[in-house]
Amino acid sequence: MNDYFINQDIFLRALEPEDLEFFYKWENNTTLWQYGSSIVPFSRFALRQYIADSQMDIFQIRQLRMMVVEKTKDLVVGTVDLYEFDALNSRAGIGILVDENHQKKGYALQALACIEKYAFHHLKLHQLYAFVPEKNLPSLALFEKADYRKTAVLKDWVSISKSYGDVIVMQKINK
Repeated sequence: MNDYFINQDIFLRALEPEDLEFFYKWENNTTLWQYGSSIVPFSRFALRQYIADSQMDIFQIRQLRMMVVEKTKDLVVGTVDLYEFDALNSRAGIGILVDENHQKKGYALQALACIEKYAFHHLKLHQLYAFVPEKNLPSLALFEKADYRKTAVLKDWVSISKSYGDVIVMQKINK
């Protein structure tokens, strides 16, 4: 396995058909929808197709999603992805989800470090960015710990229940 995708306690791997139930659980968890762009549930059929399409090149589909796996138990603990890959401007969005049963164990920070190595050294990206709802304090703390900087506030950017919330733009520039 490429050194980009291995860290102290975890490794990243490509999506497999066996990951269907993880995605079905995560993508249909309505409490997580406020942190992303989902507004409807996903069928197993749609997720099967998504997993099949994920084998395509990042230059074709502008996204790369990988599973975060705990090394010693070979246990899937989450997922990390690069999205809105923009080769011309050398940037991509970054997103991460660690299953609620595996949070607060350092997996998220290690997964970010792995995908950053790949993005900055292999893909030669200039920057990564994340849009984090301001009320998502654990994600803000994670990105700050990973040396992302708050560069903007998008006012009333996300609809939350019957109101709107701000989103913090976090960026990491490859210098």
